Amino acid sequence: MYEERPALLDGAVLWTRTAAGPTADRPVLPDGCMDLIWADGSLLVAGPDTRAYVPGESAARYAGVRFAPGDAPGFLGVPAHELRDRRVALGALWGEATARRLGERITEAADPAAALEDLVLRRAARGPGPDPLLRAVVARLAAGRPVAETAEAVGLGARQLHRRSLDAFGYGPKILARVLRLQRALALVRAGVPFAEAAPRAGCVDQAHLAREVRALAGTTLSAYAASEAAKRETSPPSGSRTTA
Repeated sequence: MYEERPALLDGAVLWTRTAAGPTADRPVLPDGCMDLIWADGSLLVAGPDTRAYVPGESAARYAGVRFAPGDAPGFLGVPAHELRDRRVALGALWGEATARRLGERITEAADPAAALEDLVLRRAARGPGPDPLLRAVVARLAAGRPVAETAEAVGLGARQLHRRSLDAFGYGPKILARVLRLQRALALVRAGVPFAEAAPRAGCVDQAHLAREVRALAGTTLSAYAASEAAKRETSPPSGSRTTA
């Protein structure tokens, strides 16, 4: 079972998941986000994805904080591109002793998810906080604005925006725009909007364009995705958390 709610950290989501059930092996699709995950006592980081990630279950319980796009690198102290398409133990970033101590503290808590959220809030309070420029980039691309127009609007040259995007999102702004467009389209599909209508509303040229993007980024077809979501609604609450291989 998977559940989520808005986290107390601005823009983040707090989620929990148990590994058992028919949705346990559902792929995680690219969304521009990064997660800090507690998995039965261990802490790990899910980096930004450029393709569908299929979990391989190794823990019974998970809790995670999914950061807003661009926010996690400042919190973690590592550029996002170093974690692209990777699941990495937190000890590799913060040191084994620190990660083990934090993992044990969360495991011993009555509510591990709340303890993980508290850890994130406390550490974030000591950090620089979200970058308004990056938030503006995400907002414009999420709304379907072109990359060149976005760069001009935030006062960056194309190369500057690309460099900043690699550090913040793990890939360039064109890939981020594709990922966010995919998420817009899939949200419409989940809402029952016909494929031919969902494609232009999300920013694709046509249904064929959307179908190519779904296959490239999600590793499936439009019809298979829609059928999977319909089955998911019939059997359980929404799934899709980022877990470890």
